[in-house]
Amino acid sequence: MRLPSGSGRGPAALTATVLALGLAGCGGDGTPPRAPGTSAPATAAGSPDARDELAGMAALALDRRYAALYSFTGADGVARNVVATVANDGSWRVDIAGGALGGTADVSIVRNMNGVYQCSLSMTGAPVTTGCVHVATKGEKVPRRYDPQVQRLFRQWLPVFTDRDAALSVAAVQPLDGAQGGSCYSVDSIMASMDAPVDVGVYCYSADGLLTAARVGFGVLKLVRQVAAPATVQFPGPEVGGEAMGMSAAAPSTAASAAAG
Repeated sequence: MRLPSGSGRGPAALTATVLALGLAGCGGDGTPPRAPGTSAPATAAGSPDARDELAGMAALALDRRYAALYSFTGADGVARNVVATVANDGSWRVDIAGGALGGTADVSIVRNMNGVYQCSLSMTGAPVTTGCVHVATKGEKVPRRYDPQVQRLFRQWLPVFTDRDAALSVAAVQPLDGAQGGSCYSVDSIMASMDAPVDVGVYCYSADGLLTAARVGFGVLKLVRQVAAPATVQFPGPEVGGEAMGMSAAAPSTAASAAAG
């Protein structure tokens, strides 16, 4: 199965990742269908029961180990593939087709015991050489200028969801269109600050804590298929110095020159 990036250029490294994870049987050669951005209205403006339910789901999700293929439709309307892996040793990796340099480069965010890395995955029209740059220590967020955002949906917000004292309003909602079952919750911030504690939106989880769908300001994510987790995650390329890839097409990538020598 060929897995397109959504930009018309096949991301070889991401395709290899998907095939290596045993997800080749998900069928189809075309671009994943665009995920609709609608859901039924919340059943309440914020429910203590829903808040407790989400905390319980998030606690299960923190312990969940898996490798999964998702379709992601960004705010630009382009459908892309995302592969999320949470390994048995707690390391994790999220591969995003067309996730950097204005959609021209595939990117991976990897976290292991040494911290968080941004890795270039392939050259799909931009001068990028595969390599991984350390961008944050363990427990810190990826700096905004290097942040493809999608990885947040899988790990970053789970501790906030489990914290019943977090400034969140939570309500149960009908499942997002195309979500593979589970329960969905509308999450909003009750802070006056512009810096919300999470990406507000709708999050859907299976009964055993697997994220099945999400709708946030930067796009819609839907589960395609999941398999068992590996023992650990691997870097898609060598660790390099220099600067990580930026998100805009005009941003320079000194990581490429560092990787080249």
